[in-house]
Amino acid sequence: MVPTYAWLWTLLAFILTWIVFHLIKRKKTAAEEAEADTEERRDGVADVIIVGAGVAGSALAYALAKDGRRVHVIERDLKEPQRFMGELMQAGGRLKLAQLGLEDCLKEIDAQESHSLAIYKDGKHGTLYYPSSTKFPYEPQGRFLRNGRLVQRLRKKAASLANVQLEEGTVKSLIEEKGMVKGVTYKNSAGEEITAFAPLTVVCDGCYSNLRRSAIDNKEEVLSHFVGFVVKNSRLEDPHSMHLTFCKPFPCVIYQITSDEVRVAAELPADSIPSMANGDMVNFLKKTVAPQIPETGKLRETLLKGVDEGLQEVKIHATMSMSAKPCDKKGVIVLGDAFNMRHPIIASGMMVALSDVLIIRNLLRSLPNIGNTKKVSKLIKSFYIIRKPMAATVNTLAAGFSQVLIATTDEAREGMRQGCFNYLCSGGFRTTGMMAILGGMNPRPLTLVLHLVAITLTSMGYLLSPFPSPRRFWHSLRTFALALKMLGAHLVDEGFKEMLIPTNAAAYRRNYMATASD
Repeated sequence: MVPTYAWLWTLLAFILTWIVFHLIKRKKTAAEEAEADTEERRDGVADVIIVGAGVAGSALAYALAKDGRRVHVIERDLKEPQRFMGELMQAGGRLKLAQLGLEDCLKEIDAQESHSLAIYKDGKHGTLYYPSSTKFPYEPQGRFLRNGRLVQRLRKKAASLANVQLEEGTVKSLIEEKGMVKGVTYKNSAGEEITAFAPLTVVCDGCYSNLRRSAIDNKEEVLSHFVGFVVKNSRLEDPHSMHLTFCKPFPCVIYQITSDEVRVAAELPADSIPSMANGDMVNFLKKTVAPQIPETGKLRETLLKGVDEGLQEVKIHATMSMSAKPCDKKGVIVLGDAFNMRHPIIASGMMVALSDVLIIRNLLRSLPNIGNTKKVSKLIKSFYIIRKPMAATVNTLAAGFSQVLIATTDEAREGMRQGCFNYLCSGGFRTTGMMAILGGMNPRPLTLVLHLVAITLTSMGYLLSPFPSPRRFWHSLRTFALALKMLGAHLVDEGFKEMLIPTNAAAYRRNYMATASD
């Protein structure tokens, strides 16, 4: 019996030791977390440093400050930005602004209502309207606008809060210790080099970010370029539509950005930009683009007027693509164009950025303070999953649509181009479904996949008509293969689970599309 009691006492001692060890460990962890929380309240002047005060940075500063965070925003240039990207706030983006309490920033900037997309190809046209849906809890309209005016309104609103410090300065580098970002080094407007510390640093300094590579291992790809100019004292006959012409070889868009100003933007190949200095750009616009622009609605007239007046406010901007890769470093988040870019033809970059801001705001709300690195890192990991329905839908649509719009001599590609036009103009659930996705009113990747499959079948049907032949059958099969290649690349990039399983999309709609209230 003695050996039996000895074994029992040994087992009991082992269990008690294990319990005591884990209780001590738990108590130590809780003490460390409490110390970290207290340290955050004691230490830095700011809770969050935001690098960049564009749409994403300014909106995030306001949202976090409204929740009581102390926010330090460092922006390279606080003058009104002069750019022609980000001039359409989709309906879904307006909803995000409303949820963040920033909807009034679209007022007093002479923004124009956007109701539809008008498309033109080979003398035919169709007008695609945002659908009126009881499932979308906001007005189904976008806004055309001057991007710089919107940015200035957002900055002003953020800076109006006492716990926001908005400063002009150039951030040189992130301050890192053992793989953790502690803050930034920057030069202020007086040329002084300063170090600023905070538990969390947010990098959102745009597509040409000089801090991106310090935080994430990601590279941008230049797809093409856009040349854009403003036509003054002009108003289109339909100022509430984005006018998209399927030009050859690249598309052209025309839209009303203020009550008396029209934006014209024509896409150019990445490796062949006509010279502005010797007049090649003017010749390109007059002789190549203008003849393909329809005369209806004052579209061609407006373009030619802008060319004749000397291409006012002309700018050439690279169109870039960059998939979103999670940041492994602690203490830092990358947002906006510094984090994820797609072709601008669908004008949804600001909408995705605001969606990301809303998600980050809601996640951080669950923490009384953000000095606990472990808790913040855990929340950031969930951010990359929660954002997928909106981001994956927009990224996939932008990539597919931009490729289809390019005119070539390849019959299979041309068949897809014509099939896409036919599908969008066909009306009914096809048109309303695609416009709901384009406007950010229905961010469901699986729904987009189904529409892309339907567009492919429409394209194959176009190639096979009026009577199938071996040649037409071959080109229709090639069209199917091209569609699989385009879609397959994004299924891999965005993730099969995120694209094809609807649970994440349902959760996103439930938590981020349910109401327009803050």
